[in-house]
Amino acid sequence: MSPRLESAQSVAAHSVAAQSVGTLVGQSADEVELTLEAGERWWGGAVSDGLLMPFGDRPFARDLGGTVSGADGAAAPSNQSSPLLVSTRGRVVWSDRPFAFSFEEDTLRISGRQVLVCRGGSTLREAYLTASRRFFPPSGRAPARELFEAPQYNTWIESPYTPTQQSVLEFAAGILEAGMPPGVLMIDDCWSPDYGSWWFDRGRFPDPAAMTRQLHAWGFTVMLWVVPFVSPDSAAFRELEGRGLLVRDRSGDTAVRRWWNGLSALLDLTNPDAIAWLTRHLDALRDEMGVDGFKFDGGDVRDYRDDDLTFRPAEPVDLCEAWSRVGLEYPFNEYRASWRMGGRPLGQRLQDKGPLWGPAGIRSLLPEMLAQSMTGYPFICPDMIGGGEITAMNAQGDSTDQEFFVRYAQVAALSPMMQFSVAPSRVLDEVHLAAVREALAVRAALLPRLLELVDEAARTGEPVLRPMAYHASGADEVTDQFFLGPDLIVAPVTEQGATTRSVVLPAGRWRADDGAVFDGPARIDVPCALARIPRFERLGDA
Repeated sequence: MSPRLESAQSVAAHSVAAQSVGTLVGQSADEVELTLEAGERWWGGAVSDGLLMPFGDRPFARDLGGTVSGADGAAAPSNQSSPLLVSTRGRVVWSDRPFAFSFEEDTLRISGRQVLVCRGGSTLREAYLTASRRFFPPSGRAPARELFEAPQYNTWIESPYTPTQQSVLEFAAGILEAGMPPGVLMIDDCWSPDYGSWWFDRGRFPDPAAMTRQLHAWGFTVMLWVVPFVSPDSAAFRELEGRGLLVRDRSGDTAVRRWWNGLSALLDLTNPDAIAWLTRHLDALRDEMGVDGFKFDGGDVRDYRDDDLTFRPAEPVDLCEAWSRVGLEYPFNEYRASWRMGGRPLGQRLQDKGPLWGPAGIRSLLPEMLAQSMTGYPFICPDMIGGGEITAMNAQGDSTDQEFFVRYAQVAALSPMMQFSVAPSRVLDEVHLAAVREALAVRAALLPRLLELVDEAARTGEPVLRPMAYHASGADEVTDQFFLGPDLIVAPVTEQGATTRSVVLPAGRWRADDGAVFDGPARIDVPCALARIPRFERLGDA
């Protein structure tokens, strides 16, 4: 249901947020212009804009719809997004539909349909919790526990487009031989004969059920990569087109779109029969082959057009949302693109990253994960350690930047989920491999806290990773460190060759991971040897 104009009394009567966080009062309109309050900063919209958050101190514009009729959709968000903005002064902007917004000088302008503006309190945390409880309440569930309890492993970089039963088993065996713990193992692209033909290619996987039994015996769980695309000229295409289960373009012909792997048709996810067709195949893989779940790739807003013809009228964001809803039936899931799925038990990975220092690579991880947190997605993963963007990974060949790999692993180690694809034992010497193992040890020591925060996110909507401004005033612009819960600050190193880094500590007394104690508020410089992840535990009132 779209937000509607409500009185303070009616909101307070039914809103948990009004009772426990603040008073949710506001008004809705299609065109909104807000004067920014002194020092007010905003989070939200598209995760791919995370490096530019918080908004409010410089010009910025974003259209969350991102596409126009007949266009290629290049301007669309390429990761998670939500029709939500929350401010450090407690204000909330929400709509059930995509809206465009811009910041210029001291003004925020929003254009959409039934845009609701309300105040949830006076802080970022109060604004976020108000929005969460009112507009995307927590489901009470998290994705499968195994996605958090141990590292995940993906075959993508070690065998891109060429997985086989033998290579998958060798990949898993190599993980164990290197002393790494078993975890969720994802078999990525090209395990099936065609896109949309969701059964194992028996030429490359002669006995997939035996493979999954062996992987389970070794302690792994198994996920398969799937997309909402269908290869033209395949048997699946002919069946689906004949049954009217594919998206059509504005001329009424079956739409065939270019995506990163070529040209494909698109499953009409507004049609219940199309969903039933897909889940029948996925359930067979689970029930007959022992597969535990699925990596749901694709489904980006940019893949669809405003004038596409579907079973039920839909905009591009609706198709993206429909793809995400498929995963709700499978506790072992992963997504890279979602729309308006805050509060749902879905694992959300950042878009593919290259092996790069700087804002195009490792420096984008924390800002974008914080953006995920502030748009309703707490169960997050910072892509594959060392990078998952295949073109850039192929370009580097065997010349892995080992320092980069270690620092990436350290960022991932204290994220809700961490995922390897490049085998550390293949590309690292003993010194750097030891640093990665130390990162795993740090995660293991803090795992009870991480799992407690995952459970809290499922129960209350509170993010696992939180911007500094979420719990501390005066830290609005600090996005290279984060709160892990309310009492632990994590400050990973993301600068090449760094031997020290600056850390902002809020008011209070803080004990560092090396035992040093600091009184805040303060900005301090701390040493950061290769194996160190700087961390600071709140000790109480200073």
